[in-house]
Amino acid sequence: MSMGELLGIEPLELKFPFELKKQISCSLQLSNKTDNYVAFKVKTTNPKKYCVRPNAGIVLPRSTCDVIVTMQAQKEAPLDMQCKDKFLLQSVIANDGVTAKDINAEMFSKEAGHVVEECKLRVLYVSPPQPPSPVLEGSEEGSSPRGSVSDNGNVNGTDLPTGTRTFVEHLEPQDKPSELIEMGKRIGSNFSLVRIAAMQLSILSLDMTASIKLAGALISKLTDEKNNAIQQNNKLRQELDVWFVMESHRNGKNKTVQSVSSVFMVMKFNQSEINRNGQMWDENDTCGTCLVVLMRWIWSIIF
Repeated sequence: MSMGELLGIEPLELKFPFELKKQISCSLQLSNKTDNYVAFKVKTTNPKKYCVRPNAGIVLPRSTCDVIVTMQAQKEAPLDMQCKDKFLLQSVIANDGVTAKDINAEMFSKEAGHVVEECKLRVLYVSPPQPPSPVLEGSEEGSSPRGSVSDNGNVNGTDLPTGTRTFVEHLEPQDKPSELIEMGKRIGSNFSLVRIAAMQLSILSLDMTASIKLAGALISKLTDEKNNAIQQNNKLRQELDVWFVMESHRNGKNKTVQSVSSVFMVMKFNQSEINRNGQMWDENDTCGTCLVVLMRWIWSIIF
């Protein structure tokens, strides 16, 4: 406790059990050792880092007042766990009946002739408290000391020899539940992303396999249809060739008959013309000659 004439301050060092990403608070107790109203005000070298409630107030005569100092959550640990932040607590005698609303900066001005009592407070970082170890049953007389394993898998070295227990304690890691929780969350989220990506790849693989099978079936079907079309085309071509041969043969006979008819018509016309002109026509010679000409012509067409 401070030896000031107005206020007693307990403690004189602000000890914060430092943990990453966690708000930490500690308290001050102010004791009014006089019969007067005492006004106080708390200042710090790093106001953005700390929150003081109340940062100013009135301590009634022969009474106490608690001040809570809260350190904001820190993202990084300081080097060697050293802190250079400081606090300054100012106190001054106030008029009877004043309240916290009546406190102003002029009350703590030394230039105005006020007697201001000041006390500087240091900030210390300490390790967070360790969880209590489970109570172990005493070893039987004459038995060799042995360690036990707790529920969380850590070795409890209370039953071990001093040298072994020191070595085990040195190997045990510091508990950082907040960091472990954050790491677990990150691992869980990454695992979820990996599972989703694996499912998507599996779906894509199935789609590609189905597409390849469907394309193969379509290609096989189109190939079969092409082969059938080629066979039908060849068959139709053969039928057309046969039809053309038969049609050509039939058309050739028709032309022969027509040609013979034309020859007879020409011969009749010539005979009528000769008879009309009064010339002599030997029918037998004419028929013989026509038959010879006709046979030669038919023979030349057929063969």
